[in-house]
Amino acid sequence: MLDKKVAGLLNEQLNKEFYSAYLYLDFANWFEDAGLAGFAHWYEVQAQEELDHALAIRTYLCDSGCRVRLDAIARPDKTFEAALMVLEAGLAHERYISASINEVYAGASEVKDFRTMQFLDAFVKEQGEEEKNAEDLIKKMKLFGGDARSLYLLDKDLAARVYAPFNAGTETNA
Repeated sequence: MLDKKVAGLLNEQLNKEFYSAYLYLDFANWFEDAGLAGFAHWYEVQAQEELDHALAIRTYLCDSGCRVRLDAIARPDKTFEAALMVLEAGLAHERYISASINEVYAGASEVKDFRTMQFLDAFVKEQGEEEKNAEDLIKKMKLFGGDARSLYLLDKDLAARVYAPFNAGTETNA
């Protein structure tokens, strides 16, 4: 059985991951409305990855004998006037999620819950990649976003993104 505080932190993280998926679908909607289907697709893949994260945490909690609590998902409330603003909001959100995962990790470390720390290692690594991807996308937008042809090519490039399932090592060998 997990430490009660660690279980609570994991449950909060699970709900943050569900919100992240919801937020990224909202970003995808913004890009669809702007006529940038490739950007929309990129954020649809992001949303799917966030769902994977939430479900991995859910599995971990269930396998640890913990009750999972699903909270209401807040409606994203930001409005944007430009694509770069959406991308910057995405980076800010990834940094928020990274900090949140670090808090869960610290909570597990505090009680010497090495199994949970090992489980979270995949999330820590993933967040480093997520932040870099968001930073790179902002750099590309700043470089190419002002030129219609370059933006078109960037949009096509983002449309080619392929979803890869997240594996946090939660599978059981039954």
